[in-house]
Amino acid sequence: MALSMTGYGRWEDKTDIFNVSVEIKSVNHRYLEIATKTPKAYGFIDDKIKTIIKNRVSRGKLDVNVYVDSTYNDSIEILVNEDIVEKYVLALRGVQEKYALTDDLSLSSVSTFQDVFTVKQKDVDEEKLIAIVESATEKALSSFISMREIEGEHLKKDVKCRIEKLLKYTEDIDNKFPQILEQYKEKLQEKFQVFLSNNTVSQDRILLEVGIFSEKIAVDEETVRLKSHFKQIESMLSENIPIGRKMDFITQEINREVNTIGSKISDSEMLKIVIDMKSEIEKVREQIQNIE
Repeated sequence: MALSMTGYGRWEDKTDIFNVSVEIKSVNHRYLEIATKTPKAYGFIDDKIKTIIKNRVSRGKLDVNVYVDSTYNDSIEILVNEDIVEKYVLALRGVQEKYALTDDLSLSSVSTFQDVFTVKQKDVDEEKLIAIVESATEKALSSFISMREIEGEHLKKDVKCRIEKLLKYTEDIDNKFPQILEQYKEKLQEKFQVFLSNNTVSQDRILLEVGIFSEKIAVDEETVRLKSHFKQIESMLSENIPIGRKMDFITQEINREVNTIGSKISDSEMLKIVIDMKSEIEKVREQIQNIE
């Protein structure tokens, strides 16, 4: 099964203690890269999330956003940094006396100074939170993978269609090759006849020249390998494992064989087929870049 590397999934779980939502989205990437964004107070859940994802995803750049709200009204406490407040007040009193300023120091003005208050998360039941986060992550991940599967089916159909086109082009080359040899034989015979002033030319000589020419432009090895590569890709599209990297390698091999064919032939019709094949190969490579 071909899976797209782009996807999105989200899930929210609510309990009597926590409200947790997990959002996962991804784009193409050569390897697996996971970036998690969790509330600072709950950083200990990052590794749990990454472990769950790594068990089910092998490639892509994933952004994971986790939101945690405690349903307890007393889940946080606000602490006053009295030492800092005292130093702020002393400093301001000093400025007031030195420059004979009006005393307008108030609670509201002091409260705006940096680090006067510290917001602290009270101790939470980590085991319960981890269990909720793991559950939400699994469900968000299932939704995420479902979207990847749907996108992957579209990619699979497109790649399969283009591989069928490439196979047809390859068969056209195979079928065209004997015609090219026959045309070469006829042209060669005409040239020999003109050069030898219409004297009879030995068929053995002509066949020898045609044989030499045939060896120079023979592409049967390349077409055999191409057909094998096409079968490999079609087979891989039905596998339930990550196939993107392997398909990319095989596509490079396909492109190499087609380039070799293009370097051997000079027939205009076959060259047009080669150009069409290279265009299809490029489209296949573009699609494969999206497959996990």
